[in-house]
Amino acid sequence: MNNQKIKIGISLRVMNAENYSEKRDGLSQDWSKFFEKFDSIPIFIPNNMENVKSYLENIGINGIILSGGDNIGKDPERDITEIKLIQFGIDNNIPILGVCRGMQMINHFFNGTIKINSSNEHVNNPHEIKILKNIFSKNLNSKKITVNSFHNNIIDDENLGNDLNIFARTFFDDSIEGFFHSKFRILGIMWHPEREQNENNELILKHVFQDNNFWRKII
Repeated sequence: MNNQKIKIGISLRVMNAENYSEKRDGLSQDWSKFFEKFDSIPIFIPNNMENVKSYLENIGINGIILSGGDNIGKDPERDITEIKLIQFGIDNNIPILGVCRGMQMINHFFNGTIKINSSNEHVNNPHEIKILKNIFSKNLNSKKITVNSFHNNIIDDENLGNDLNIFARTFFDDSIEGFFHSKFRILGIMWHPEREQNENNELILKHVFQDNNFWRKII
């Protein structure tokens, strides 16, 4: 019997180790628990490899997650690694999910920008978002869902990258909470599904990484 699980590469934060003069890569343990829920294996992608492409080819990943944490530009080695991950996903038709910073990186890759929010409305403030596309509302069984929020960078219409289509917005300021690419299997969400391991967030990851019909309907 073939019980082989899907392998998903996930990007890591760059962290300064306390009491040591060295950098380390890190990831919230929430992600490991979440991967088990949708029957997959996490493959951690280091930030200091010169040949990311060779590493990914040898592992044989089935999906890519660009994780959250820190701003673009803070750690150039992470930025470079994630750009290579996006390009590898495009070149090999591998689905990509960007989470919070990861969504911002996708937007950056497609020549979009971010906007620093003038208030703290998005910082540690769970809120409802509206789901704009029928394929998404059907998959989530709702036209609105409640999500967490841990960011002060936002994307609005004038900052949106090329060929990115909006599927979710915040009610209170209409900023973009979710988008997908019109040609590639790439999706970004501004909230952290690993921190709220509920049915909606499990459904999103299952559709992105396990449902080819989902991608056929949106691109």
